[in-house]
Amino acid sequence: MRPRLSHRGFTLVELLVVIAIIGVLVGLLLPAVQAAREAARRMQCSNNMKQMGLALHNYHSAYNRLPQHAGGTAHVANGPDNWLMLSILVPMTPFIEQQALWEQISNPYVSSNGTNYPAMGPAPWNTGYDPWRTTVGTFRCPSDPTVASAGQFGMNNYGACMGDGINWTDRGGINDNGTDGNPTAANQYLRGMFKNRRATAFRDVLDGLSNTIMMGELCTDAGNREIIAQPVFIDNGDVFTNPTHAKCTTNAIDPQRPQFYLPSANLNYGRADQWNRGHRWMCALGMYTGINTIRPPNKESCQSHNSDGREGTHTAGSRHPGGVHVLLGDGAVRFITDSIESGNQNGFIDQPGIESPYGIWGALGTAAMRETIEADSF
Repeated sequence: MRPRLSHRGFTLVELLVVIAIIGVLVGLLLPAVQAAREAARRMQCSNNMKQMGLALHNYHSAYNRLPQHAGGTAHVANGPDNWLMLSILVPMTPFIEQQALWEQISNPYVSSNGTNYPAMGPAPWNTGYDPWRTTVGTFRCPSDPTVASAGQFGMNNYGACMGDGINWTDRGGINDNGTDGNPTAANQYLRGMFKNRRATAFRDVLDGLSNTIMMGELCTDAGNREIIAQPVFIDNGDVFTNPTHAKCTTNAIDPQRPQFYLPSANLNYGRADQWNRGHRWMCALGMYTGINTIRPPNKESCQSHNSDGREGTHTAGSRHPGGVHVLLGDGAVRFITDSIESGNQNGFIDQPGIESPYGIWGALGTAAMRETIEADSF
């Protein structure tokens, strides 16, 4: 007689236990995988800023000055020019391995629609110019998922630091035709590494390059009413004297969802000319390529008047948890937490030469206020 062999399989209970164990392990592993991916994206973002730091230092070595924020060609009546509105990202292109793009911009160019454009291109709100619709990878943070639609301008996640002032940061006291507007008043508020329509150099940084922010992160607006990604537009000049104006910081924010604005907040969505933060890498207006060190990182921004071309609190922001990257004048990249000491948020620069009212954050934005910052304080 042959012995009968017994083939015993998994019972239903055993199978369910195995599935439950696998589910628990996946649940434990998934956050670790997501954290590892974000760490890689954050490292790539830091590398982007380091590349831009090298580009700025190489530019300074070549020309003995920094690229001018709000540079280009002055406006003339009925003339082909860019209204002195080009950001520092434009002259940086040949220093970040974008020589082909720079040659298109710096020479007369026939766009794909057959239009002839002059050297240095048209105004940064001209949608027919091919280079303005080009997205440069180095100017984008990999943690920011927002993408440009077909035909829109190229996006960016990094902006020039204009210090801790508000007034005159749109045009630097210089008229569109290049003549002086109000340089005396502008000098009171233009206290950062970059000053719109004014040439700056490392010799101007009396606070020390390692204590002065040169560039910082900003979020591109995805149209989701996020406070980190789009400023509130207020038709009220009080933003000049009160950075924490209620129309921006209290009445505009949803108390139930404090990371978002209320539906009643004026964000100027739906405009054909795309007034969205970070949506024009070539445009020097603070709305698109500027940050100031007034509101702490990842707080709300506020745009003065119902226009994209005016001053405001253009706050640094990112999609990295807990803070933003900044590029210091010496080329170092630091991660600044949201909790950095930011002083008196109701303060205002009402006279020349005063210490920044916005604490360590404000002092990091100023270039020549002789403010002492401890190395381990940020």
